[in-house]
Amino acid sequence: MKFMKIKSILSIIVFYVSVLCSANALELPTESIVPGGIAIISIHTKERPKAYFHARRVMVIGSSANWKAIVGIPLTEKIGTQILVVKINNVKTNYKFEIRNKEYETQHLIIKNKRKVNPNKQDMSRIITERKIISKAKLHWRDNENISLQFIKPVVGPYSSPFGLKRFFNKQPRKPHSGLDIAVPKGTPIAAAASGIVINIGDYFFNGNTVFIDHGQGLITMYCHMEYIGISEGSKVKAGDVIGKVGLTGRVTGAHLHWSVILNNTTVDPLLFLAKD
Repeated sequence: MKFMKIKSILSIIVFYVSVLCSANALELPTESIVPGGIAIISIHTKERPKAYFHARRVMVIGSSANWKAIVGIPLTEKIGTQILVVKINNVKTNYKFEIRNKEYETQHLIIKNKRKVNPNKQDMSRIITERKIISKAKLHWRDNENISLQFIKPVVGPYSSPFGLKRFFNKQPRKPHSGLDIAVPKGTPIAAAASGIVINIGDYFFNGNTVFIDHGQGLITMYCHMEYIGISEGSKVKAGDVIGKVGLTGRVTGAHLHWSVILNNTTVDPLLFLAKD
């Protein structure tokens, strides 16, 4: 009897040690439970769960009894209690989490090409078509267990426009800034932030020459305003591979890379995925 008790205690100790080791092994982004941020929610179950936020599939990483849901929070999300729906063997469980307020700064820009602020009828027809293509890319889902959540910087330079800015173009209000602008000279090589598969390339009215890279489970990076695209759709890339060069295409005020990170079809702050120096 005494031996059985000791064995039972040892089993419990081994279980919790394995959970802690597994937690430490996970490379997680920085949690910031605000609009435009990320919530990391622990799910304690032996079987792999599926998670949904606003009916959209959410990334789940980890292993038995140490699953983590990595939830992208829209910039337009309401402050307060939100619910992550978790499914295990068709049984639903609600996980509540609290979204805090965050005030983003305001930015006023002057765009010389007035059509990039107030497109004409022909431009709008193009924009509507392109929105469908871009939306499809952002919705892309690929099951992948080997996901890196610690990105490298695609280019090294000053941040000219942070994520989330309330923007005005030629004194006209527009949607908040959905990425991070990094100011570097035209022709600067652009590196893939992490390993993945190129799912879309295109020349878009606002974004200019653009590349979308799928990293798995709804995690996608987008690189805009490129001068040159050096890869093709379907290409597999590794972190650091050069995918093109910085340019001035699309709606710009100067040479820079606009870099977006998309998680469960939601743009989130790219800085949350960068390893701290």
